[in-house]
Amino acid sequence: MILYHGSTHIVNEPVLIQGQRLLDFGEGFYTTTNKEQAERWAKIKQQRTGGNAYVNIYQFDDSIIDSYSVKRFQSANEEWLDFIVTNRKQRVQHHYDMVIGAVANDNLYATIILYETSVLTKQETIHRLKTHVLFDQISFHTIAIMSELQFVEALSL
Repeated sequence: MILYHGSTHIVNEPVLIQGQRLLDFGEGFYTTTNKEQAERWAKIKQQRTGGNAYVNIYQFDDSIIDSYSVKRFQSANEEWLDFIVTNRKQRVQHHYDMVIGAVANDNLYATIILYETSVLTKQETIHRLKTHVLFDQISFHTIAIMSELQFVEALSL
């Protein structure tokens, strides 16, 4: 499987992202199977911090996934919503090596804020989220599974 990571740096040795930001699936290294999504991430990061924009490309042997603890969300459902809201509000680190599911980008997060403030019910929120085109994200949360990522190249944007 080919995975992409948008950044302002060439990342030939991925590291776990830790720090101040509260992310959908918790602290980790985030990738996607969608090159255009990675390009968008790289350009957003470039606008925020300056510098260059790169799409880092990795090879990942997905046949080994069963050897790890993986949480897979098949859709933006209630379980997915609860998981990302918890991760974005708190620094609760789950026990998964990898999490796979939809991206709650800034546009979607506006809907999630309406849910968090009780303007929308959970069902209304899920209905609204399903009207968006949702790209995937695959996040790596342990050094063990990150070591399975093989850097291929970085494309300068």
